[in-house]
Amino acid sequence: MIKCVSFYLLVARCQTESDETVQATEEASDIGIVDDDAQDFGDESFPTAPGIETVSVFPKNSARLVTAGEDTELLVGVKNDGESSLKVIAIKASIHLAYDHRLLVQNLTTQVFNTGKVPASAQATFPYLFAVSKFLQPGNFDLVGTIVYEIDHNPYQSTFYNGTIEVVEAGNFLSIESVFLVTLGIALLALLGIWIHGQIQNLSKKTKRAPKVEVGTRSTDASLDEWLQGTAYTQSQANKSKKKK
Repeated sequence: MIKCVSFYLLVARCQTESDETVQATEEASDIGIVDDDAQDFGDESFPTAPGIETVSVFPKNSARLVTAGEDTELLVGVKNDGESSLKVIAIKASIHLAYDHRLLVQNLTTQVFNTGKVPASAQATFPYLFAVSKFLQPGNFDLVGTIVYEIDHNPYQSTFYNGTIEVVEAGNFLSIESVFLVTLGIALLALLGIWIHGQIQNLSKKTKRAPKVEVGTRSTDASLDEWLQGTAYTQSQANKSKKKK
């Protein structure tokens, strides 16, 4: 792995050790990128050629953060230790679920090259631009990148990246999940307000309907008799009752 990184950094910094390396770098810089729909390799797979090493780097993006809906650049380094010249045909990639690699999330752009030869005992770097769907939920996903090439008119392929990337949402837009959570929060607050209002109204009605205490006249007269007992008023009333008898 350290060997692959070393040869990639050598190409990326345009530090060459031989004329063949210079030639490969010059040819790689004259690569023509055809439209995405020019050729589709689908799920077709080819064997890996012996003597071919690949490595990839996210330039200025060591954290491997991929913004949904925006282009992300990936540089692919190829080292040809074989005996024949190599012609790069295309670079393709796909997104898979991190916890189950068998579940495909999205097939990314297949980028086809017009010219991309790497002579024997040489190395070159190829750019690859891809964009994940803007509707993809933020989180960790597996990215699988493959480079397809020909040697002596025989097709081969090598996997240059098979690891985790982190998809993040664009800063200027709200994700569908964020909108849903905000809407759900507002709805719950509205329901809570309605419930509290109903409880206050029920409490007010119970307070207004409280029973009134009625004081009977009979009990009131008895209390008055007890209070006037022994006075001149009670004595006069007793004399009147005796006269009536």
